[in-house]
Amino acid sequence: MSSRIDYVAETGSTNADLLARLAANELVPEGFWLVTDRQGAGRGRQGRNWIDAPGNFMGSTVVRLQDRDPRPATLSFVAALAVYETVLPFLANPASLMLKWPNDVLLEGAKFCGLLLEAERGHVVIGIGVNLAAAPTVTDRKVRSLSDSGPAPARDAFAEALAAQFAVELQRWREYGAEPITNRWKAAAHRPGTPLQVHDAGGTQLSGKYDGLTEDGALRLRLPDGTTHIVHAGDVMLEES
Repeated sequence: MSSRIDYVAETGSTNADLLARLAANELVPEGFWLVTDRQGAGRGRQGRNWIDAPGNFMGSTVVRLQDRDPRPATLSFVAALAVYETVLPFLANPASLMLKWPNDVLLEGAKFCGLLLEAERGHVVIGIGVNLAAAPTVTDRKVRSLSDSGPAPARDAFAEALAAQFAVELQRWREYGAEPITNRWKAAAHRPGTPLQVHDAGGTQLSGKYDGLTEDGALRLRLPDGTTHIVHAGDVMLEES
């Protein structure tokens, strides 16, 4: 699958743009990426704003779901691995890069990438934001940019590398299923037993230890009483040791 990247100077949200095209029955082929220099209404998970900065990557792509595809929710692992593999060559210390459920990529323990998956008419739109050149000021969490760890790639070169790597990961997902993808994700994530704090979709706050993933990619949280709580959606923070 070849990739095509359209660059625009400014838009509200690349995800919203592609969702609108799909809602209007416009053909948006798989492998198409929309990348912008500036994004005035970027969105993250749980309705948060995604704050942009010049030189950072902000873009979205589309996956057209097929009958034999794995569960669409596991595309979050496909996207996270694509970012992970694209960023690794730019780091002097590969161990500084880590994945965190449900779809975070952390650099030196700090957030520097955001992923947002949204469904529309048999498609999944995947939005990706990566702090290449600068990290915004965020009050409730640590943030970082790739430039904090060494020379950052130019945005367009990064876009081309990410699009190519995403195509590779998507093909693997389709050909071999979700299990090899989630196994690779787990190998790059925090270790089993890592203390986590979880705010689940129902507003409940839980503390426990990471105990792997279920077959469908949900988080297994081992509680202090020894029971296991399955988290299908929510925010996860690594607890300070």
